[in-house]
Amino acid sequence: MKRIIWRSINVTSSHNSLGGWDADGKGPSVWDTFTHQGGERVFKNQTGDVACGSYTLWEEDLKCIKQLGLTHYRFSLSWSRLLPDGTTGFINQKGIDYYKIINDLLANKVTPIVTLYHLDLPQALEDRGGWLSEAIIESFDEYARFCFSTFGDRVKQWITINEPNLFALVAYDLGVFPPGVPHLGTGGYQAAHNLIKAHARSWHSYDSLFRKEQQGLVSLALFTGWVEPADPNSVSDQEAAKRAMAFHLDFFAKPIFIDGDYPEVVKSQIASMSKKQGYSSSRLPEFTEEEKRMIKGMADFFSVQYYTSRLVKYQENDKGELGVLQDMEIEIFPDPSWISLAWFCVVPWGLRKLLKYIKDMYNNPVIYITENGFPQGDPPSLDDTQRWEYFRQTFQELFKDPARPRVPYASAKEYAKVIRNNGLEGHL
Repeated sequence: MKRIIWRSINVTSSHNSLGGWDADGKGPSVWDTFTHQGGERVFKNQTGDVACGSYTLWEEDLKCIKQLGLTHYRFSLSWSRLLPDGTTGFINQKGIDYYKIINDLLANKVTPIVTLYHLDLPQALEDRGGWLSEAIIESFDEYARFCFSTFGDRVKQWITINEPNLFALVAYDLGVFPPGVPHLGTGGYQAAHNLIKAHARSWHSYDSLFRKEQQGLVSLALFTGWVEPADPNSVSDQEAAKRAMAFHLDFFAKPIFIDGDYPEVVKSQIASMSKKQGYSSSRLPEFTEEEKRMIKGMADFFSVQYYTSRLVKYQENDKGELGVLQDMEIEIFPDPSWISLAWFCVVPWGLRKLLKYIKDMYNNPVIYITENGFPQGDPPSLDDTQRWEYFRQTFQELFKDPARPRVPYASAKEYAKVIRNNGLEGHL
């Protein structure tokens, strides 16, 4: 456990928190366009126009950060606030000025962890093809170099892309995230291919142009749960569980952390399903040998984001009509016997097993847990004892000594205790 780093990190993303969607020269993002269209895909026709109002209420946010005693604060830059059309052809100085918040954090001994891209692509770039176009690789690298140059003297930990493995699926395959146009079975793979190359390109830019002077670290944040075979005695279910991990995590992690290429089981499975569907070649693009060399090893730490776990069961499917998800030929579902708070399955030991999987599979990397949490219903309750219980159980899986008996209060107060003690009480 020495190489697992769980700092007192709070996480926000620009679209979900800032508001001020068209203030001070900001250009529209794909989320602005998507939510303004409304309809059944947008919950209660809500938008990010105001969101949490952090664009004007940052001082209040800073008070909360200090009250919690956070040591690290992770937030994302708004690409379209800094570069309204997505390019350095026009740089919005007021957008740069807003990120004085970096100075405020440092002045209060809080380390900023900055995400370049938390899924809010400038609409101008989506209009040119977005992540389905290979041109986005150069656009992202240009944006990354601009950010490294502008903020890298103060930012030492960078996340290039947030959850690209989930984003590629929901945005460009299923179409439930913006741009909202499904490309079942093809779009997710093309977007993923470009996301991986964009990350690698920006890592190289940092390494060659900025690392020597700035001495920072760069990685990307991968979303994954843990999976267990529905029938632990079934060889088919065991193999299905392995495929699920290959498609969910290894699809991105193996190229970047191991050898520059997708897992063999992923390539063979997609090729097989593509053939059944009548394609002349696999729907998964291939990396060239030069691209493999460019991608391999391009991360300075392993950033993982965990929330829950699922059971997987093998199922036969000869048609593959459901796109990327169906390529796995498995069924994923929750186990009703696992502790359930509200509608969310709480599986703290799943994180422990996931971390061991990463340690064994990826040569014992330094691991940052950059997201972990518990959702609430609408409207949320300030007395979120269920959330604290989730955190308490999860922390217990990561610290070896038994916890002293105590009575849990609301999660924010308890989380502050964890931060002050650098662990649960009794683990000092």
